[in-house]
Amino acid sequence: MTPDALTAPLQLPTQSIYQNRVADYWNAEENPVNLELGRIDDLYHHHYGVGDADWSVLDEPDPDLRKELITTELHRLEHAQAELLATRLGPLTPSDRVFDAGCGRGGGSVTAHLRYGCHADGVTISAKQAEFANEQARKRGIDGKVRYHHRNMLDTGLETGAYAASWNNESTMYVELDLLFGEHARLLRRGGRYVTITGCYNDTYGQASREVSLINAHYICDIHPRSAYFRAMARNRLVPVHVEDLTEAAIPYWELRRQADHLVTGIEETFLTAYKNGSFQYLLIAADRV
Repeated sequence: MTPDALTAPLQLPTQSIYQNRVADYWNAEENPVNLELGRIDDLYHHHYGVGDADWSVLDEPDPDLRKELITTELHRLEHAQAELLATRLGPLTPSDRVFDAGCGRGGGSVTAHLRYGCHADGVTISAKQAEFANEQARKRGIDGKVRYHHRNMLDTGLETGAYAASWNNESTMYVELDLLFGEHARLLRRGGRYVTITGCYNDTYGQASREVSLINAHYICDIHPRSAYFRAMARNRLVPVHVEDLTEAAIPYWELRRQADHLVTGIEETFLTAYKNGSFQYLLIAADRV
């Protein structure tokens, strides 16, 4: 497939009414919690963060400087999550290709490229995000190796077996898992690595909790039960090799964000309650394509 064919706008005949709603949402989205953090170093992530927070930023008496310090610290935590995922993709070489499913404004693909020097293809259902991410790659001078495409991650049209690694970072809750993992299995070469970081509801507790339902409504998504990931992977030739519970590591990000008046969206307390009552979990799953 030619580079022009990859970057050209793609008609998406398999796109559902729901997926059109998701695309409309992200085409219109201008949330400061995404944009303000990304402006710090032009790495725009569309996910949360993990790790211990530097709580000293809350002690700054100057309100403007306090705002800047909190924003910088939240961005450090979200970038730590992107780096954590990237470490699970390797070992990769500069000649390898990787696939970023649900790439948003492109921060994950850049992170993987900077770590490994690899080629990266990001796919997003939002034409606006793809355009933005490609412009960022051009500004960095890496557009020869990092490209973004306005496509459906369930039906990408990308080359079968061409990818050494692929991932989703907080985007699996927008799609059916069997369709998603089937496409990853198609794109990955044998022995290729798939990684996801995702929120899932803990089905040992039964059905989704009230908090999970509120998160679904807030983001127009459908959070899957934890068990569904492993069943769908098994059906699609993806064998887990590493599972890590990041729930405790995710809490500091949300504790800090709820004190960032300029960034709060109203969902912060819901996430914290869900994590702390055990009904919602934050997992990293790495799997090999067999």
